[in-house]
Amino acid sequence: VEIGESVRGEDVYIIQSGCGEINDNLMELLIMINACKIASSSRVTAVIPCFPYARQDKKDKSRAPISAKLVANMLSVAGADHIITMDLHASQIQGFFDIPVDNLYAEPAVLQWIKENILEWKNCIIVSPDAGGAKRVTSIADRLNVEFALIHKERKKANEVDRMVLVGDVKDRVAILVDDMADTCGTICHAADK
Repeated sequence: VEIGESVRGEDVYIIQSGCGEINDNLMELLIMINACKIASSSRVTAVIPCFPYARQDKKDKSRAPISAKLVANMLSVAGADHIITMDLHASQIQGFFDIPVDNLYAEPAVLQWIKENILEWKNCIIVSPDAGGAKRVTSIADRLNVEFALIHKERKKANEVDRMVLVGDVKDRVAILVDDMADTCGTICHAADK
């Protein structure tokens, strides 16, 4: 990485999507932050809409890493003064930092999109493909003044759903499925079939 112009005393914003070739992009971001810091920029803000390793925010079994905390440490050590991210998978990730973190929400844009693009939105139902998203769908449903439903998943092992149970009445309504992150998209496809 080479910074193409003087950043001395400047407020620098580095935008890195945080998806795609995740490790290459993360390493590039860290190097860019560091390059700006040692080139005497006054402040470096990393804009990371999709925070890398956000799903690994706690230990789910012994000897498992908390990779989101490691990423937070790496960004701080590289020299970031401020992080702007979006819809963190778990809001406690903000607590992994000793620098300011702005966690922006996509919900206002989602609400606007629903109102502009779904003709029968007043007769819709917001559906969460898993119980973990209940808070998210109730928030959207409340703001739209519509009902919500959720799907209870029973898993035998990670990334493999055994049985799905629909809780709520979706008959003769436009069902809008809302999820936060997609890995294989299996969950949302099964939920749509249900």
